Amino acid sequence: MKQLQNLRDAIIRAHTRGKKQNEIADFLGISQGTVSRTIKRYEETGSNDNRKREKTARTPENIQLAREAIRQNSSSKANSTRKLAKKLGIGHDAAHKILKKDLKLKPFKLLERQKLTAAAKLKRLQRCRDLLDRFDKNRHRMIIFSDEKLFDIQQAFNRQNDRIWAEEPPDTEKRVAERVQKAESVMVWAAISARGKTPLHFVDQGVKINRQVYADMIREHLLPYAEQDFEGENWCFQQDSAPAHKANDTQAMLEEKCPDFITRDQWPPYSPDLNPLDYSVWSILESKACEKPHSNVASLKRALEKAWDEISVEMLAKIVDNFPKRLKKCVDANGGYFE
Repeated sequence: MKQLQNLRDAIIRAHTRGKKQNEIADFLGISQGTVSRTIKRYEETGSNDNRKREKTARTPENIQLAREAIRQNSSSKANSTRKLAKKLGIGHDAAHKILKKDLKLKPFKLLERQKLTAAAKLKRLQRCRDLLDRFDKNRHRMIIFSDEKLFDIQQAFNRQNDRIWAEEPPDTEKRVAERVQKAESVMVWAAISARGKTPLHFVDQGVKINRQVYADMIREHLLPYAEQDFEGENWCFQQDSAPAHKANDTQAMLEEKCPDFITRDQWPPYSPDLNPLDYSVWSILESKACEKPHSNVASLKRALEKAWDEISVEMLAKIVDNFPKRLKKCVDANGGYFE
């Protein structure tokens, strides 16, 4: 036992001096996994001593203290296993077992969402009800949805879900998705429906999408697509409430050029969760085109166009068919968060 404690001490001394895990493992002649576990435990508990035995740590007193801590901080991001372990003075594993086995709790991730005021929730509720009535009986398949998104040349990744599976912890450099401030980027506009999609439109660098620029995009990209895929049918155009979209000139142009459109007073405010491009298409595009970092914007554009071409009409139809389901969920949530 003493020999094991001495080994742990040696690992931590080397770690605090800035040595890498693989260097420590090679020097001490042990596996990198042993080094990783020792450092992890030290960072979690602040100690390199032997853990308290599980049956000692999971006492009725600690279980009750954990229950009270959870109740007091049930909606707090500070309510983590690590912080609970520190508060109770027990190991991370013991705290985790108290939460899972003794208290029968499940972990849930925090979600990042648009801020919704009471007034915004009420508008969402009322307008979702109206849209459900307006586009019942599969009439939502006549909507052309549109949106803009800024893509940059950096690698896209999901902090929660992206993982590297390996027998031993990989070198830090292999796990890093590098980020820089003010990375080169490009603004993209596109529109989709259950029948297809427009080409991607790249907004030139330095061009602000004002009402005139936006009107030109509608004339040059939306209307030719709509004429091709809907052949004179009464399609409906959707857009969000960005300043260029809700300008009086824009609204007047859409009323003249489109058989039907969702006005600035009809689309629910603060609702990216209701636009198929936002809740699905952009993520698909980003995961494919930005799987690896790009050296410049030209490379990014080529990757975006390739990924865009790979999105099938069948996939778009399934995504668009989720629109009325999401309207219903929003109504059930009284205009609040529903996912």
